[in-house]
Amino acid sequence: MPYAPVLRCAVAVLLSAAAAPVAAADDGWSLAPSTSAPGGRPYVYAEGAPGTVLQDSVSVLNPGARPVTVRLRGADADNTADGDLTVRAAGKSTDTGAWIAFGGDRGGRRVPVRTLSLRVPAHTRADVPFTVSVPAGATPGDHPGAVVAGAGGRSSAVRVQLRVGGPAVSALTVEHVAVHGGRISYELVNRGNTVLTPKLAVRADGVLGRALDRAPRTLPLDLLPGRRVTLTEPWHDPPALDAVDVRLTVTAAGGARATASASVRFVPWSALAATAGAGLAALGAWWGVRRHRRRTTDGGTSERPRTEVEWTGAVS
Repeated sequence: MPYAPVLRCAVAVLLSAAAAPVAAADDGWSLAPSTSAPGGRPYVYAEGAPGTVLQDSVSVLNPGARPVTVRLRGADADNTADGDLTVRAAGKSTDTGAWIAFGGDRGGRRVPVRTLSLRVPAHTRADVPFTVSVPAGATPGDHPGAVVAGAGGRSSAVRVQLRVGGPAVSALTVEHVAVHGGRISYELVNRGNTVLTPKLAVRADGVLGRALDRAPRTLPLDLLPGRRVTLTEPWHDPPALDAVDVRLTVTAAGGARATASASVRFVPWSALAATAGAGLAALGAWWGVRRHRRRTTDGGTSERPRTEVEWTGAVS
């Protein structure tokens, strides 16, 4: 497949390009999806059947006064244990990140390469084309990835939202619900093949009535297919004394729905400990008084009066 030129320089276009979403907020170079539309694109979207080759491009913007050399690569997107989005390290991708290639130069010929080193002149935007080669055996659904650029000790990424044609299945489960320390912890697992943005509803019913009732709210989370994350929900005012059933209901687009529950007993142990301590102290005081009284009573009755005989003389 022919590759477009790696570097398309656009000197003095940085002011117009600055409105586009970029993957880095700090000063210096940045990375963004290539676009000519006002407002830019938040990410790269690609869709195709297994066996197809898709094309797009990203832009490296260098507003500084010196050239910068960036290294670009593809990467699989991933969830951290607590749900944040991240990308896999170099050499660890097995999905979209491994399907991304750039146009490299070997012996004067354009060839696909997995990593690309690119020198961007000062005050320049460099548009970098890339391809996504979807394998013939790729499974249907979402395959989130990213184009990652690194330079100067930091890295930036542009999300690549790849969808492979075929049936889309939305499914999830809620597992390992537990209540401790004023928080409700639980695990979410994406059992389908689409990226999910879940909504969570929480309800807790106790012997003394309803203890908690929270309407569904959207979680700040993009749960990738096949991923498991551990989340917590604050509960700042649980009952002091009750037996409660906590029920979580999670829904997402495409008809995904799951519920899970846990039972917990709230006992005011500190108050009980204080009461028990006071009771023990009172019992100890009562026992001491009782023993003292008993000793006093026993001392007054234990000595018998002695009978003394006076010898007045011998009897013959």
